Amino acid sequence: MARLKHKLSEPPVPPERGVKAATFRLLLDTAMDIIRQSGHIPSVAEAAARSKVSRATAYRYFPSRSALITAVIDSSLGPVRTLASDNPSGRERVHELFVQTFPRFKEFEAQLRAAAQLSLEQWALERAGLLEEEPYRRGHRVRILQHAIEPLAPLLRPAVRDRLHRALSVVYGIEPYVILKDIWGLPDREVERTALWMADALIDAALRESEQPAAAHRARKPDGGRAGALAAKRG
Repeated sequence: MARLKHKLSEPPVPPERGVKAATFRLLLDTAMDIIRQSGHIPSVAEAAARSKVSRATAYRYFPSRSALITAVIDSSLGPVRTLASDNPSGRERVHELFVQTFPRFKEFEAQLRAAAQLSLEQWALERAGLLEEEPYRRGHRVRILQHAIEPLAPLLRPAVRDRLHRALSVVYGIEPYVILKDIWGLPDREVERTALWMADALIDAALRESEQPAAAHRARKPDGGRAGALAAKRG
């Protein structure tokens, strides 16, 4: 199966009870409210000031914006990350996943956009050598989609399976909302329909490609025709 090149960001472990647990929750809820109302990612200091909590206390729970946004997304998408299906059909598992989770993407769209924004901002800072906090690393969709397409694995060549896995990761998440709403002006429901249509098209393409004989598949490669012509010439 396809593998990520980096380790995913893990959310801070919340205190179990008492004042510490309440303070952690207050800071997290405040950060989520700021994102929902204004769309920007608050600094830990801003979340602390809005919550009337000292900076020192806030930084003990959330040492960076990366830690804060990781906790925000974990709180928003926790149920999505634990979804599992015993459906024997890979296509139906993908359908179930999209139908069950896209409404949650809609509910927490502001938080998901903020996470994507932070990831892009940190990518630029890291390239410039200016990043001063640990980077926020996304990618939980990889494991989620791996479970969804698992029944399709016996029907697909390994390379095609990995390509399908990666392709589905492009249409599952906040990215379809950013493109289809911001550029095309589509309503949420049509975003969901279009994303599912793309997922079906990708599954169909993967199955078609894997059904073709290996020789025909090689002949379609850019160098396949040249190799065949050279062999014929030598013959």
